[in-house]
Amino acid sequence: MTIRNRIALQFSLIVATILIVFSVLIYLVSATYRREEFYDRLKNKARTTVRFLIEVKEVDRELLKIIDRNTLTALFDEKVLIFDAKNRLIYSSVDDQIIYYRTALLDEVRRKKEIETFSEHNELVGLLYRQNGRDLVVLASAYDQFGKSKLENLRLTLGWGLLAGLSITIGLGIFFAGQSLRPINQINQQVSTITARNLQQRLDEGNRQDEIARLAMNFNDVLHRLHQAFEQQRSFVSHASHELRTPLAALKSEIQLGLRRPLTVTEHTEVLTNLLSDTDRLIGLTNSLLLLARTLETSNQVAFQTIRADDVVFLAKDELVSAKPQYRVSVDYSNLPETETETLIKANEELLKQVFLNLFDNACKYSLDHTAQVRISTDSQYCRITIQDKGIGISTQDQVHIFEPFYRSTNALDYQGFGIGLSICMKLIELHMGTLSVESKLGEGSTFTVSLPHV
Repeated sequence: MTIRNRIALQFSLIVATILIVFSVLIYLVSATYRREEFYDRLKNKARTTVRFLIEVKEVDRELLKIIDRNTLTALFDEKVLIFDAKNRLIYSSVDDQIIYYRTALLDEVRRKKEIETFSEHNELVGLLYRQNGRDLVVLASAYDQFGKSKLENLRLTLGWGLLAGLSITIGLGIFFAGQSLRPINQINQQVSTITARNLQQRLDEGNRQDEIARLAMNFNDVLHRLHQAFEQQRSFVSHASHELRTPLAALKSEIQLGLRRPLTVTEHTEVLTNLLSDTDRLIGLTNSLLLLARTLETSNQVAFQTIRADDVVFLAKDELVSAKPQYRVSVDYSNLPETETETLIKANEELLKQVFLNLFDNACKYSLDHTAQVRISTDSQYCRITIQDKGIGISTQDQVHIFEPFYRSTNALDYQGFGIGLSICMKLIELHMGTLSVESKLGEGSTFTVSLPHV
């Protein structure tokens, strides 16, 4: 069943339930009002008849019968019976019919003084009338032909009205459900045309206010992220292929050179040295690619704990200086933390150390004196680590792209590297809900700032 038909069916069932409940309620109220009104008329008739018979001496039984038969308020199949204390019939408004009554009914009237019941198709009331020490039981019955006729007309009117209302409701439900779902049909048609080759296409966002418009906006955001992911994947594959091809081509050339002619021991040593250098470069590139892939794959599965950011800085410094003794990293505080929590952050120590190692290594590598100046500062929200060098610097045009995978500044091509480190740093800092920014002037050096929210 389509959503349009399901909405129309639910809407019709709700309206039908409401119409049925109101129709039944109206009918029951009308039937109750008719019955109570008719019983009141029978009671008045019974009281009037017994008073005429007992209290008005000028009216005898025959005259009272004539009055009952010719009154304007006479009811259909009306009967009035009056019994004395010994259950003897002392008055009957009809003489041409056989009168049947139950003694138990008369006893019930004497006990309850007033009853309302039925006698076959007629409504019947029983009253206990006391006058001058006499207890008389008055039974009055009649058939409410006019009232039941009105009820029958009301039942037909409600039935046909209910049928017409349901028909209109179903039709309008289908129409308005179709109108409401038309934007979704349009979205389906637009989505069906989107493939991996045209992810830049976007859905119509309409008025950008209702639920369907927000659905289109969210879907466009997903398309934007998918498009970015596809572009990053294409860029990754393209750059990875290019970076891998260079050392592989060098390896092949060295091997072909070694096989071309017999070589001396010195030449063999030179070839093997070149092969070792190219192999190390290939291993380094492979490890960088693996680290980047792992960072992207496990970004949502990293365990965080509360650590001190300055402790991680010193760990990264010690590890870098131990591996490369020619590098010098100076760490200092721009301002002393007012509280211990200003350097406490939620982070993964190994990943954060990898960020600082990469930034320290770049600062030292691109500086002639192989020195990096590190400053730690805090405020009410962030703990900031600033890494400054006096190296080759980065041009304004290159600063926009240096955090993209495999991108390298034009003046850094003579230095060893693959252009992966800064992109990994950016992703890891974003994973820690922080920011990584850069300020640099060509030929004067660069300053990288890591801002991490403290606990």
